[in-house]
Amino acid sequence: MARSSERAASAPSPAAHPATAPEPEKVSDGLERWLKSEGDKTVGSLIALFEEKSFAILFVLLLGVSALPLPTGGATHVFEIIAVVLALQLIAGRDEIWLPQRWRKLQLAGATQQRFIHRLMKTIRWLERFSRPRLQVLFDHRLTNIVFGLLVIAGSAGAFFAPPFSGLDTLPSMGVVLLSLGVLLEDFALVAAAVVVGVAGVVLEVVLGRAAINGIGKLF
Repeated sequence: MARSSERAASAPSPAAHPATAPEPEKVSDGLERWLKSEGDKTVGSLIALFEEKSFAILFVLLLGVSALPLPTGGATHVFEIIAVVLALQLIAGRDEIWLPQRWRKLQLAGATQQRFIHRLMKTIRWLERFSRPRLQVLFDHRLTNIVFGLLVIAGSAGAFFAPPFSGLDTLPSMGVVLLSLGVLLEDFALVAAAVVVGVAGVVLEVVLGRAAINGIGKLF
């Protein structure tokens, strides 16, 4: 009896091994769960699912279509306007997203968006494999959220003012998408790459736009 009691005393108690905290859900898994859920795939349903991550997720989806190397002919302008409205709320320090009901009912999973989202999830899964948190201390602060919002506005404006069917909205939009993914993954290296892509897109747009205006001026 003494030996058995000694064994019981020496056996580690459950409290000695604290339970490890569950890993947070990956962005790609959350998007896949949203796509497979019942109901309409609208802006409002996405906000309800992702809550505090909704800003970055929505920036990815709203600017994602115009980030594809395809001429949109201005069809994505409403998405870019919504992105600017969201960015202003992020700058103002809002925790919850406000949008008019008309915009909340916008479908994000139509035929074109469905193809894009599936392609996007492959890209996100690839980034999740190779990306890692870098300089996490810089993320999710009031000042960094302001900078995030300002960069989104700049990229969205660059995409909005690109000449129709020129394809020049691709790089500014891609910059916003990469920036938002960098924020979601808390990877400063990805954020820095996004800024380079976005700035390059806006500069290219200005240079080519100025050249086009000068060329038209010489004709007259």
